[in-house]
Amino acid sequence: MPGTNLTRNEARARAGLISDVRYAVDLDLTGAATGAATFPSITTVNFTAEPGAATFADLIASAVHEITLNGRSLDPATVYDGARIQLDDLAADNELRVVADCVYSRTGEGLHRSVDPADKETYLYTQFEVPDARRVFTTFEQPDLKAPFTFTVSAPARWVVISNAPTPEPTTYTGENGEELGRWEFPPTKPISTYITAVVAGPYHVVTDAYEGPHGTYPMALLCRPSLKHALDVDDLFEVTKQGFELFEKAFGTPYPFEKYDQAFVPEYNMGAMENAGCVTLRDEYLFRSRTTQAELESRANTVLHELAHMWFGDLVTMTWWDDLWLNESFAEWASHWAQATATTKYAGAWTTFCNARKNWAYRQDQLPSTHPIAADMVDFHAVEVNFDGITYAKGASTLRQLVAFVGEDTFIAALKEYFADHAFGNTELADLLKPLEKASGRDLDDWTERWLRTAGVNTLRADFTVDANGAFESFAIEQTAAPEFPTLRPHRLAVGLYNKTDQGLVRTERFEVDIDGPRTELAELIGAGQPDLVLLNDDDLTYAKIRLDERSRETLVSSGDALTESLPRALAWGAAWDMTRDAEMPASQYVAFVLRGIRGETDLTAVRSLLQQATAAINSYAAVENRDELRAQMETAVAELVASAEPGSDHQLAFARAYIGSVFSAEGTDRLADWLAGHGLPEGLVIDTDLRWTLLAGLARLGRIDAAEIDDELTRDSTITGQERAAQARAARPSAEAKAEAWRIAVESEDTPNETQFRTILGFSQPGQEDLLRPYVGKYLEAAKDVYGRLGSSMGENVLVYLAPKSLPEQATLDALSNWLETEGQSVDAPTLRYVGEARADLARALAAQGCDAAR
Repeated sequence: MPGTNLTRNEARARAGLISDVRYAVDLDLTGAATGAATFPSITTVNFTAEPGAATFADLIASAVHEITLNGRSLDPATVYDGARIQLDDLAADNELRVVADCVYSRTGEGLHRSVDPADKETYLYTQFEVPDARRVFTTFEQPDLKAPFTFTVSAPARWVVISNAPTPEPTTYTGENGEELGRWEFPPTKPISTYITAVVAGPYHVVTDAYEGPHGTYPMALLCRPSLKHALDVDDLFEVTKQGFELFEKAFGTPYPFEKYDQAFVPEYNMGAMENAGCVTLRDEYLFRSRTTQAELESRANTVLHELAHMWFGDLVTMTWWDDLWLNESFAEWASHWAQATATTKYAGAWTTFCNARKNWAYRQDQLPSTHPIAADMVDFHAVEVNFDGITYAKGASTLRQLVAFVGEDTFIAALKEYFADHAFGNTELADLLKPLEKASGRDLDDWTERWLRTAGVNTLRADFTVDANGAFESFAIEQTAAPEFPTLRPHRLAVGLYNKTDQGLVRTERFEVDIDGPRTELAELIGAGQPDLVLLNDDDLTYAKIRLDERSRETLVSSGDALTESLPRALAWGAAWDMTRDAEMPASQYVAFVLRGIRGETDLTAVRSLLQQATAAINSYAAVENRDELRAQMETAVAELVASAEPGSDHQLAFARAYIGSVFSAEGTDRLADWLAGHGLPEGLVIDTDLRWTLLAGLARLGRIDAAEIDDELTRDSTITGQERAAQARAARPSAEAKAEAWRIAVESEDTPNETQFRTILGFSQPGQEDLLRPYVGKYLEAAKDVYGRLGSSMGENVLVYLAPKSLPEQATLDALSNWLETEGQSVDAPTLRYVGEARADLARALAAQGCDAAR
């Protein structure tokens, strides 16, 4: 029995047999609010097929009551194996009808049910990517069998029910127990893939608006739980959405492809958001209950634009199979940042943010043993599930930005217009995109595609030059290298910036945009230019590569990097220093000092957040053991000073305060945090609101200053889903064997824990300074790794394997334990588990190498 996996070859074979698929799905959700474990699901699928052929449909259900194919009753016990329904002797025109009971989810997969403790109401939403529509109705679960879907949903009449198509008025009727029920019969959708269908149901709060553009008027709605309606930033969310509509319709040359656009902010969501056609779901943590920073608002706007871009990239035109997942995610990632920088949004520094946050994610992922090409070989569902990573998103978007620089933005946009026009409501492969790009640019992209999209690994670029007696370059070349295991050298279109110290700061005095390729490229353009204080390769961040600094440039960066007047070159400088630290070329102690000195002048809030997180990671993982206490004390003192000197009430003050809470180790600092929680000794302008109180509680719990009873008391202040989740995190952070054992039970052993509660518990579990408590869990982690991915499911299993991996114990014994496990158990576990444990081992090996560099400083 194949189980729940599906291979690419099986999908291709099925797509070759059937076509013209149409679905009618009837879901009875009337029992959701009364605690029913399952819901009735009736699916009718019409399709054409090769007469006499055999194939299968996909369904994961607790019970299958009826299966009828072309009027023939099939025995579920014979044709259904728990994941597939075998369909033999097909006709030219077929009708399959399946009556089943499907399971409400607590894992965020399929049809998720959540109860808000604030109002005791039930909230439902679906999450289907990659293969989870089959947990709600019978499907042909692959992206190239697009179909119109007609949903009918029964639920309490007072509920809001939305789907991909415009919402009809429900027909009301009286249930068996006298309750008023409703039946929503949605019109058919446009042809879409199963994974972007959606149903959202519950007593949601709704605000409506409309986008009026050159192609018509599109109704829009925002949904959230009533307990969060005070945090629903209606004006801001509608504003950025409309800006995206205007830009994308114009740039893509194609009207918005669906009838309406809803954005539902839903609880206990596993990811940032999902691009369901016309019915986007987003995690409701994007509705900020408390004071937040401009950086977080920018991040939310980027997510809104990312999902909107998917209406074209992914929903209108969809990859044939998941090999081209990047055609969805990389393009939406690029488009969202491009939109923020191009449209009249408030977030024009989007590429700086991308450099500070997203590209570091890509660089790390690309140096792990699990790295893969952007256009990856997705042989089956299991391969797809683990490849929603920094390569698919951030490296892919970086490469697209390089492609835009390579062919020119106007040419790139012209090609996109042709691509959408040619493939609307269809499926494509990589070649379908390259054809209009080659036509518009006049360039042969075969070599570019092979080296950028079909090979893995990141290149490193170095400047090699000589200087004459007058201080001018007499030779200048860029050397390109690659890791031995991924030896591909790539063509790069990049800028070289020359920066000098002036009265205005460290400013760019000359810029050269050049093409390089191969191991060494001589640049005659720079001969005669004076050697500056800083030579910055990849200025403006046009390409994707690690950069290394010459000795003078490095000295300038370490001593005066904070004097860079523009945010993007600062981001590149910060990134180079962090990369050198991770590669054991810069001691962690030097990096921490560099950050603590330079961050005072950093204006970009994403950079502030990233730098403080990276400095903390440098101390806990990359610093030599004998240097950590001193570095922690330096960090605590420096961040306390940053809080004290920040403008009262500013975003910087809030960002520094959050970082300070996590950096405290001293008794004096612990007392200060306790005073803040009590409302004493607060810096002017700092407000201890609900979310900052939970951050303080987690920090004090880590330090052993508060107990479970005090955490429970806080829940009386914030008896919401979020409050429960933050309380779970604080309990797990406590420095006691009992607290760790209970957190482990909740996160790893229990199969009843809600997904977001599990994740927050995991976030609280591994804390710096608690190494003695955590060492016994190295063996427990490796034992759990044998079955947790299958037992808890892909999302919650990944939480355990990634975030409970013992990377907080960067010691030789931990590395040896993971290495031995991979050698003895690696062949007997599933591919995702093997990948995640292998990544943890690689992170530990990198940390030990960096510790050696720091010890030798």
